[in-house]
Amino acid sequence: MMAAVSIFQVTARLALFFSLWSFAEGGKLLVMPQDGSHWLSMRVAVEKLGQRGHDIVVVIPEATLLMGTSEYYTTLTHPVPYTQETLDKQYQSIGQSVFLQSPFLEKIATIYRNMSTVTTMFSSACRQFLYNKELIKYLEDSKFDAILMDPVLPCGPIIAEYLSLPSVYFMRGLPCGLDFKATQCPNPLSYIPRIFTTYSDHMTFTERVKNLFIDSSENLYCYLFYSKHEELASEFLQREVTVLELFSKASVWLMRYDFVFEYPRPLMPNMIFIGGINCEQKKPLSEEFEAIVNASGEHGIVVFSLGSMVSEIPMKKAMEIAEALGKVPQTVIWRYTGEAPPNLSKNTKLVKWLPQNDLLAHPKTRAFITHGGSHGVYEGICNGVPMVLMPLFGDQMDNAMRVESRGAGVTLNILEMTSKDIADALNTVINDIRYKENIMRLSALHLDRPVHPLDLAVHWVEFVMRHKGAPHLRPAAHDLNWIQYHSLDVIAFLLAVVLVTTFISFECCLFCCRKCFCKKGRDKSSKSKMQ
Repeated sequence: MMAAVSIFQVTARLALFFSLWSFAEGGKLLVMPQDGSHWLSMRVAVEKLGQRGHDIVVVIPEATLLMGTSEYYTTLTHPVPYTQETLDKQYQSIGQSVFLQSPFLEKIATIYRNMSTVTTMFSSACRQFLYNKELIKYLEDSKFDAILMDPVLPCGPIIAEYLSLPSVYFMRGLPCGLDFKATQCPNPLSYIPRIFTTYSDHMTFTERVKNLFIDSSENLYCYLFYSKHEELASEFLQREVTVLELFSKASVWLMRYDFVFEYPRPLMPNMIFIGGINCEQKKPLSEEFEAIVNASGEHGIVVFSLGSMVSEIPMKKAMEIAEALGKVPQTVIWRYTGEAPPNLSKNTKLVKWLPQNDLLAHPKTRAFITHGGSHGVYEGICNGVPMVLMPLFGDQMDNAMRVESRGAGVTLNILEMTSKDIADALNTVINDIRYKENIMRLSALHLDRPVHPLDLAVHWVEFVMRHKGAPHLRPAAHDLNWIQYHSLDVIAFLLAVVLVTTFISFECCLFCCRKCFCKKGRDKSSKSKMQ
């Protein structure tokens, strides 16, 4: 009995010691996230860091879609030049623009206008944040060890440069390939398809030609997307600075990629893949959802969500979808906040929110209808659920094509699909055993790793905090200009040497020939005179 008590006391003391040690070792971390699904992935890592005893300050705007408070970090809000209502309407406008039945160029122009409006909104919010003297003074006095950010809109990199903080980037990717340009990572056009191409890493000659043209046009896209932030950065830092230069200062890049889903490609030492970080452990379902799942019987359920930006769609399209869902025997749980379609079947349950990962992890889940966002795709892979993909915009087309090319899902054109197409796609991924086998194979590969992506992300953030950066992982390519990087100066020197050597050799040969022929000519002339 005494021995048992003694062991218990020792265990308790050790647990208390390590707990206190964790808090004693905790650092100060500044976090600047992006809204929407970007935050859903980052929040998991931020809360884990908070649980480990770090003092974390998360800076967010007053108007936000999904970001909020937590017991694991301090939330610091700052005013922005727009209201919550304006923000909500703008995101709804982006989502609805996908469903426009208009000519291609007109649709592209509408999407561009919406994206330009959002970029202007966020750059003006960044300006108001940077010139908030009281807030910036607080950040200066806080003496943070590092900054964790999603840099897709580069207000974070600007403040990191201003405060001279080592930065950790947490992201899926940057527009126009800036992530690979900023890391100096090799990015060959021959087998690495550019975004929006939907190509694989085995491209035909024609596809490689198109890949080259798309790569050449990315600079224009970058200018349109980042020009306002670049002007703001130069103004605030009081020196000429480019967005590419700011991005290249990152210590570590935590990238939500995994080669089970991505195509194999070169990486740099400071690029860490943490794809699937959002695949948390399954939590018990609430009574509401548990009741729905249990009532589905032997046929099981289908989970349906088009992401955080699109929760209502035009009624005509909603009715087509509702008709299709009524043709399958499964119970469909559809995240949808719009007006319920009048032809909604009894097997379809509309909810304003659903615990997506927990539902996908349930053994009675038969399929996942998704827009193809990386967040949902990785949850589908983690839980081994075949997918019907309805990509809307951005990288979703590429994601959908990758899932389909691996035999783990079927892709539909959301504008052209009919109710029959939807029903056929659902029946295919549910009843054709090959789709389940393929997604289970991908899931097994994805989950077979020595360190969970969440633990890996936490380790590298703490690494940067402990060591004030990671300069030993920074390649020397950052210190070379374009001519030096491609060794054009060396090639020019060697060509010059070859040309000079060739010229001298030629001149020597010419001189010798002249000497020789002149001597023979004089000898012949002397002989003729003697005769």
